Amino acid sequence: MSTPITAALVKELRERTGAGMGDCKKALEATGGDLDKAAEKLRMDGAAKADKKASRTAAEGVLAVAGNDSAIAIVELNSETDFVAKGDEFRTLALMAAQAAHAEKPGDTEALVRLQAGERTLDDHRRGLIAKLGENMTIRRFAIVESAGGPLVSYLHPGDKIGVIVAMESGDVELARDLAMHIAAMNPRFLDASEISADVLATERRIIEATVAQEQADAKAEAEKFAAAIQEMDAEKQNGTYEGLSDEEKKGWDDDYAMIKKRLGGGFKPKPAEIITKMIDGRAAKFVNEVTLLGQPFVKSPDETVEKLLKSKNAKVARFVRFAVGEGIEKQETDFAAEVMAQAGIKS
Repeated sequence: MSTPITAALVKELRERTGAGMGDCKKALEATGGDLDKAAEKLRMDGAAKADKKASRTAAEGVLAVAGNDSAIAIVELNSETDFVAKGDEFRTLALMAAQAAHAEKPGDTEALVRLQAGERTLDDHRRGLIAKLGENMTIRRFAIVESAGGPLVSYLHPGDKIGVIVAMESGDVELARDLAMHIAAMNPRFLDASEISADVLATERRIIEATVAQEQADAKAEAEKFAAAIQEMDAEKQNGTYEGLSDEEKKGWDDDYAMIKKRLGGGFKPKPAEIITKMIDGRAAKFVNEVTLLGQPFVKSPDETVEKLLKSKNAKVARFVRFAVGEGIEKQETDFAAEVMAQAGIKS
């Protein structure tokens, strides 16, 4: 005997599963009003919808943090559109994931999504929200930063698209917060030069060497172009072409000749090998400063580096983590017209 489908029963199922009212009513009707079976059906339906949407790129989303003085967790939850990412339910899921990561300290994202959040796992919550909102969603990554004895702070930039955690061995909270905002703005990849691998440095040096070589080749080609132009203009003076010009045309010709002569200078002179080496070394050192926190000019006082600032405050950073939503994800470019035509069965 089936149980009558009342509004109270639909509401109870919705509260248990988080599914939409319409989906809850359909599930109850399909299972004769059995709450447990209806909840299971919604889970199965949600899983099927989630699997269908799993191949769709989710590069939007938000970050959430949770923690205390001993450890802070940051989680990135992705969606397909920013519209969904701004919703309360989506943000609640992100916060639940951060709280679970902080409490349980899982080893990887697979372990994280299996954690309980209330009566369901995080993955169940995720699949249910996919079924409800119709977009692919992924708990992409997380990090946990533990205290290093000094201040431990987090910073979420307005919009929750950039998040930072800073752990200091020594220093004060105000400095730690300033550094967190600096990291959000300047995006250092490493704490200091010691964290940069030999492979990264070697790759950057090869890029710099190729760039310098191309600059030399371009300078030579430009000098040859100007030299050819001067030869052509000298010939115009000798063959009488110049004399046939009006006074206004002669003035323009003379101005062009003077400009080209100035640009040509003494012609192309290849830089000596030792100068080339110094240029490459200088640019490599600049790269290290640009990608390391300690080497960067401090955003609030650009005349000093972060390293000098820390020394003046007798402070030390142990570790930092910076997440930006969607970084490293290749977004799919959608041809809206082609998509509409495909849905309509029209061949382009």
